[in-house]
Amino acid sequence: MGVAVVGTDSLSERAASMRESMQKSQTITDKVVSILGSFDHRLSALETAMRPTQIRTHSIRKAHENIDKTLKAAEVLLTHFDLSSQAERKILRGPHDDLEGYLEAIDQLRGNIQFFSSKKGFKSNDEVLNNANSLLAKAIARLEDEFKQLLSSYSKPVEPDRLFDGLPNSLRPSSVSPGHQRDSSDRNPSNNHSEHRRSNLEDAVYTPPTLIPPRILPLLHDLAKQMVQAGHQHKVLEVYRDTRSSVLEESLEKLGVEKLNKDDVQKMQWEVLEAKIGNWIHFMRIAVKLLFAGERIVCEQIFEGFDSLTDQCYSVVTSSSVSILLSFGDAIARSKRSPEKLFVLLDMYEIMRELQSEIEMKFQGKACSETREAAFGLTKRLAQTAQETFGDFEEAVEKDATKTAVSDGTVHPLTSYVINYVKFLFDYQSTLKQLFQEFDNKDGTQLASVTMRIMQALQNNLDGKSKQYKDPALTHLFLMNNIHYMVRSVRRSEAKDLLGDDWVQRHRRIVQQHANQYKRNAWTKILQCLSIPGLASSGGGSSVGVDGGNSSGVSRALVKDRVKIFNTQFEELHQKQSQWTVPDTELCESLRLAVAEVLLPAYRSFVRRFGPLVENGRNPQRYIKYSADDLERMLGEFFEGKNLSEPRR
Repeated sequence: MGVAVVGTDSLSERAASMRESMQKSQTITDKVVSILGSFDHRLSALETAMRPTQIRTHSIRKAHENIDKTLKAAEVLLTHFDLSSQAERKILRGPHDDLEGYLEAIDQLRGNIQFFSSKKGFKSNDEVLNNANSLLAKAIARLEDEFKQLLSSYSKPVEPDRLFDGLPNSLRPSSVSPGHQRDSSDRNPSNNHSEHRRSNLEDAVYTPPTLIPPRILPLLHDLAKQMVQAGHQHKVLEVYRDTRSSVLEESLEKLGVEKLNKDDVQKMQWEVLEAKIGNWIHFMRIAVKLLFAGERIVCEQIFEGFDSLTDQCYSVVTSSSVSILLSFGDAIARSKRSPEKLFVLLDMYEIMRELQSEIEMKFQGKACSETREAAFGLTKRLAQTAQETFGDFEEAVEKDATKTAVSDGTVHPLTSYVINYVKFLFDYQSTLKQLFQEFDNKDGTQLASVTMRIMQALQNNLDGKSKQYKDPALTHLFLMNNIHYMVRSVRRSEAKDLLGDDWVQRHRRIVQQHANQYKRNAWTKILQCLSIPGLASSGGGSSVGVDGGNSSGVSRALVKDRVKIFNTQFEELHQKQSQWTVPDTELCESLRLAVAEVLLPAYRSFVRRFGPLVENGRNPQRYIKYSADDLERMLGEFFEGKNLSEPRR
């Protein structure tokens, strides 16, 4: 019981202690609450007291910010005013002494105009802009003068030697003074138009001349750029055209290019015209590959970044020079056709084809379309005229009615002319194939067909000319000579590959046929004098056998007559046919041998059998005048074309 009482007292003490602690805590809490309430009241009063100060401070800070912005804006304005002043001073000094500084000043002025254009609220904005734009207009005007002056100062005609230096070595003239014609032999088709030479030209390197110093081109570019940006593109085009166009024309004039029209061409002698055509071909190559190429480089560098302006300027600058060159070509293409013009037409067509890709590359863009079309049109006209001239030549050969005397039966001038003509054609094989394809879209067989027709036309004409001879033997000798010349020329040229072995063999047989006909017509009659039939005696007169004994049946008088007739006929043949000509040595010897193989054995046999009848009579030397060796020697004089006093046929 005692223990229970003690435990209860302890708990009561502890509970009383806890109540006391809780009361103290409550008291402290009440005091803290009271203090905090007091603080809140004081802070509220303080905040109320500070509000006007905060408002004033915020206003002051805003004012400072506005002042800073205004000062910065004023500073920017002052900077642009300062830049304008600097730019004005440079512009008023002009571009001549310091072009780069002048261009920088224009850029600064443009920047200022853009700046003030965006400051619509600036009180003096309009006045500033008006002054700046007025100053810019003056600057651009001076810039135009500077562009013109700088371009003119460095635009000089190109001397011919500088142009020649840009040519491949194979095309450089050895000694040609400006404006002088080159040797016409340089334009001989056989010398100048081999496939190998054309191939070399295609791979040749051309070096365009420097028309304006490289250090000047960037300055001209900057000037042109400023003018274009100012909207003065037309003025740039005008200045560039007026300056550079005349320089190009003067360069061509120094080279020897002449302004010739169709009337001028028609009045010229062929030799003069042929030389001028040769020069024109040379000039076209120099103009397109060197002079115009150099001008394209200048245009592209000055007007870099303005592609359409580049093409426009290039077109207007080259237009007159191109026209001068093409007008001559056009005059030739439209002039009266003649066979001798075919090769120069092919030369001209060939150079235009060679330059076609170059022209398309240099004269690109819409602005140059007329020039491209003019060049292409000339190429087509040359091809058309050349093809028509081809047809004219075939017809002219067929109908040639020249009365050129070929009394000795040699090769007719027409034959050598036509054969040389055909041989020259084969120097243009690739050109002719291209030409035929321009219109017919055919392959190389067209050239073979045309060549065969020309050869046949020649044969037809020769057949007609052969009928002018009164002596049939000379007729066949003439045809033999001419057709043999045709065959030999074909065999030794590229024509053989085109015409074929069949053509050659067929015409060799024709030559042999005429040789046989010549022998038959020339020698049949004289060989009859050496024949036995007809020598029998009707009166039983004396005769001698071949062994020298008596023989009956052969008349001495008839033998004498036969020998006299033989001598007379042979002398006539010798006199006449020694004036005839077989110009080919091999053919001549062959023909003499063929005659000798028939004549000499017959003569030896006749003299051996019947000679004693004459030799035993009176004056035998009057009859047996020639030995077989004499006849052989005299046959060696046949066909030598001797000029004897014998009247012509």
